[in-house]
Amino acid sequence: GLNGDDPVSIPVENVDKNINKIEESSTILLGGEKPIVFHPSKNILFLKDQSFDYHSNGLTFVAELSDGSDFKETYFSIGGGFIVKENENSSTSTREFPYPIDNGNDIKRWCNELGETISDIVFENEKSIRKEEEIETKLFEIFNVMKSSIFISCHKDGILPGGLDVKRRAGEMAKKLLAGRLYTNQDEWYDCIKSGQHNFSSTLKWLSCFALAVNEENAAYGRIVTAPTNGAAGVIPAVLMYYLCFEPNAKERDVKKFLFTAAEIGSIFKKGATISAAMGGCQAEIGVSSAMAAAALTECLGGNTDQVLMAAEIAMEHHLGLTCDPIGGLVQIPCIERNTMGAIKAVTASQIALDSDPSKAKVSLDQVIKTMKDTAADMNLKYKETADGGLAINIPVNIVEC
Repeated sequence: GLNGDDPVSIPVENVDKNINKIEESSTILLGGEKPIVFHPSKNILFLKDQSFDYHSNGLTFVAELSDGSDFKETYFSIGGGFIVKENENSSTSTREFPYPIDNGNDIKRWCNELGETISDIVFENEKSIRKEEEIETKLFEIFNVMKSSIFISCHKDGILPGGLDVKRRAGEMAKKLLAGRLYTNQDEWYDCIKSGQHNFSSTLKWLSCFALAVNEENAAYGRIVTAPTNGAAGVIPAVLMYYLCFEPNAKERDVKKFLFTAAEIGSIFKKGATISAAMGGCQAEIGVSSAMAAAALTECLGGNTDQVLMAAEIAMEHHLGLTCDPIGGLVQIPCIERNTMGAIKAVTASQIALDSDPSKAKVSLDQVIKTMKDTAADMNLKYKETADGGLAINIPVNIVEC
């Protein structure tokens, strides 16, 4: 970013090249225009014995000026790709939509009043700020990145960077599952999956493979979609591709329905609690992504509004209290495998909701969101992405900080 590169458009193969170039030249092209001296080993400081009061994911930029003075600004990554400058309002939007939604009850009210599905309501809100063509284009750009990240990652092997020596597994799994079937491009690869075995074991393995693939790409500087966060980015693509590959009536146009519904559920978690592991532990990342995916899958499978919300509630209910304890501070162990668990729970939650009568449910989505927020407040700081508790301190590692 400081070098003027756009993470959305930079060719992925240039990421390592650019990092190496900066390290070799000790120079960064600030804003893509002004060369300045930059020594990564000296100029990036990890203050492990300090933390910010507002949020642990904080970064202070210090620019030393030619007259001897310096300029400082601090920013926080609060989850879901949202960045907040210190002392500024953390609200992501003040826009008024035709059908404002802050919680599950709002969703139910609008769906009941208008006789529409959740994805229909979200679409109407989106149309108040964008043209339909732009909405569809952007949604399929997101979908295509998800789809490609799975395909690309399933054709890689080796060890992930970072010092933990974690072996990539998605590629080997996919190869075994395809059992020699031939293809020449991404679309044919997915066709091979669709036409292959659909028994419980193979379907479950593909679901896990999809989730592993995305988060292995995340760990290896590949391009992924923050859905809702990088650490939990494998759940939603995995469940979406599970639906498209293994549901006989699935159509690619259902992608819009899936993403609209998932996004709205993620939004009310962000408004009512948090989607940041640094604030709520991994329940705020894997838990939220699982709830988003469960709701979206239920909508695509024809569930009514109450069943969709019930699916989201079930998925989160069984992630409550989940800690964030990455070994070595890297988003690899247990994070990569944890995405497979979130994807599997999402599918299970959807199936339970579709076979249930939501009027008899004892816990609502809004109640579980409040419970997640309360749990996050009670959770010890060492279990909130600090690598100071849990697996992070019980598994000995020797990592040279990058």
